[in-house]
Amino acid sequence: MKGRPAEPPAGGMVAACRIRKANTMARTILEEARQHPAIRERIATLNADIVHNVQAAATTNPVLVVGMAGNPHVRRARKALAAAGVASHYLEYGSYFSEWRKRNALKMWTGWPTFPMIFVKGTLIGGADQIDALIASGELKRTLGE
Repeated sequence: MKGRPAEPPAGGMVAACRIRKANTMARTILEEARQHPAIRERIATLNADIVHNVQAAATTNPVLVVGMAGNPHVRRARKALAAAGVASHYLEYGSYFSEWRKRNALKMWTGWPTFPMIFVKGTLIGGADQIDALIASGELKRTLGE
């Protein structure tokens, strides 16, 4: 029926989330051919230094937390890692009032919209909620080989 939201599938919201995840497509990025030649280099190099720093740190540290000052979710994720006995490297980029352009470059690069951004063995696993789930399930320690 038009105008009515779709009913969740049998199994409730968990099943609905699984279905959405299974149907997820890669996020759309504007094709280079649709960028004016005069701005292509600027797009390619805008805040590239921060992206390279995070890439390098993610490959050289088993667990990397990228965050910003004053963010309670970043603090919560770092405390959870410490409580679990998992060493992590931390990179901080500004606060709510500064360096938002640099952080935006990271958001565009990863596709992850919030902070913290947590990488485990070079793979972005998400943020504070995702690290809590990995710790609780034991998957984080298994992934790290502990």
